[in-house]
Amino acid sequence: MILWILLLLLILVVFGFGFLMHLLWWAAVVLLVVWIVGFVMRGRRGARHRQSVT
Repeated sequence: MILWILLLLLILVVFGFGFLMHLLWWAAVVLLVVWIVGFVMRGRRGARHRQSVT
């Protein structure tokens, strides 16, 4: 009986860890997209600012 409980707990931990890693991958993708958009927008704004100064 204890073996079954330990096995079920192990399955729950592995499933929870896999689900958490899936969520972390999606969060990493979203943050990467936000960073790229911010980098592009900053580059465009910087280029416009440099052209208006000269």
